[in-house]
Formats: sequence, C-alpha cells, structure tokens
Amino acid sequence: MPAYGRHHSAQLLQIDRHFFLIDCGEGTQLQLSEYKVKAQKITRVFISHLHGDHYLGLIGLVKTMHLQGREAPLYIYGPQGLREIITIQLKYSFTVLNYDIIFQQVDNQKSHTLYEDDLITVQAFPLNHRIQCSGFVFREKAKSRRINKEKIPEDMPIEYLKALKKGEDIKDEKGDILIENESVTLDPRKSRGYAYCSDTKYEESIIPHIQGVDLLYHEATFLDEKDFWAEQTYHSTTKQAATIALRADVERLLIGHFSARYKDLTPFEEEARAVFPNTFLAIEGKDFEVHL
Repeated sequence: MPAYGRHHSAQLLQIDRHFFLIDCGEGTQLQLSEYKVKAQKITRVFISHLHGDHYLGLIGLVKTMHLQGREAPLYIYGPQGLREIITIQLKYSFTVLNYDIIFQQVDNQKSHTLYEDDLITVQAFPLNHRIQCSGFVFREKAKSRRINKEKIPEDMPIEYLKALKKGEDIKDEKGDILIENESVTLDPRKSRGYAYCSDTKYEESIIPHIQGVDLLYHEATFLDEKDFWAEQTYHSTTKQAATIALRADVERLLIGHFSARYKDLTPFEEEARAVFPNTFLAIEGKDFEVHL
C-alpha cells in the first residue's frame, strides 16, 4: 500500500526516442503529472504481473490518453488476462478509444523477445513470485563506429562514410585498400542495458538474463532480518537483491518495493551496500542516467 510518500510501482524509461512505462500502479498518472512527464509520449507499457500494485493505474492512464485526444497506438505487453481486464472496463463504461491498443501477451514461463527495432531489444524472462511474473531487460544494439572528423577530408563521399561506420575499409576497383577503417574511425560508443526485476524471491536463474547490465532494478521488500517473511511471500531482502547484482556483475543496483512496515529506508541502503556498494534507493521522482 502507499506509505510515507511512497507510491505503487511505476517506472519511466527513456532510451533515445523511446518512452517506456514499466508497471503502472495506482496513481501513476498523478506522478507523471507531478514530475512534468507528458503521458502521450509513452509508446509502450510493460506490465510484470497482475497484482494490483503493479497495474491498477493502467485503465485510468488509458482513458486519460483518450480524453487528451491521443491518436497514436499504444502497445501494452503483459500477462494473460490483462487484455480482458482492460477491455471489460472499457466495455462497461461505454468507452470507444480514439486510438488503438495493441496487446501482446507475455509468456511468463520462458525468456523471449517482446520488441525489437534498429536501436534496441526488449526481452521478458520469468521471475519467481506467487503468481506468474516477468522481468524485463532493455538492451541497446551494437553501435556503429564513429567517424574521426579530424582524419577525413570534408568532401568524402557519403557512401564512404556509411561504409566506414559499418567497420569496412574503403577499397578501389582492384580491391586495394584506399582508406583503412581504423585509421579514420573511433570505437563505437558502449551499448547500454537496463533490467527490471519486480516481485520475486531470491532466484539465481535470472542472472544470465540480466548479466552485465549498467543498471539493475531489483525489489527489496524486506530487511535481511525478515528473510523468513521474504521466503513466505515470494519477495526479496536487501542482501538477496544485492547478491543478485553482485553475481550478475552489474554496474549499479536500484532497490525498491519497500514494505509499508518500514518508514526509515536508511537501513535498506546500508544493508545492500554491505554486499554491493554501488546500490541506491529507488525514490519517487529521482532520475538515474546511464551515460554513453
């Protein structure tokens, strides 16, 4: 439940031109408004599972987008039953949306690709919760080599530049090298990765799916002293989340989904950092950036 200024699960992820919403708990659209985020920019919504604190804000957001005149389609990825939940609410409120909703069911039993374009891939993978639940990992594809402007003439043909970005050498008709690629290009910028692990007990099988990401969000509902409760409720403790981050060799860890029994979150950060020092609290309204 909401407590001490903390709200239900919802994260906005921006990757270049993409705005993704990950989970949509109650009050999400109010939080978007609070932090000056235009909901109409959101193109795709990913719902991890059908516990209310992760999706009950979705129908409100869908209808607000409609009232604001949205025309672009909205893609919603979620577990079996989500399409029925949204459809029946629209049916009995006699709402015909201005825009299309395109649902894609997530298979909670296996890892699979949900979305792919020239820039990124988004994959789902199984978590271990009381009901079927998925995590999501967002990874940029390998980037092109960068042209070293100090090393090339201003009038170089466009086709040469395209070939150099692909890592190719420039050759003449005989196949002799005219321009060696590495002499005029720089290494590609790093491809970034973000993983979202919502409700789950300690589960090492997720490690291959999140291996090496720059930023990992992993729930930490309880302090370590409540490890029994974590086990019983299919949630994780601070140290368990940090251990996953350590074993997956990630760069940074965000922890969240704190139980309403806790007001002071300082011990959460302290316990997690004892295992994985580069840990931060996922606090409402705070931005975390993965630099190029």
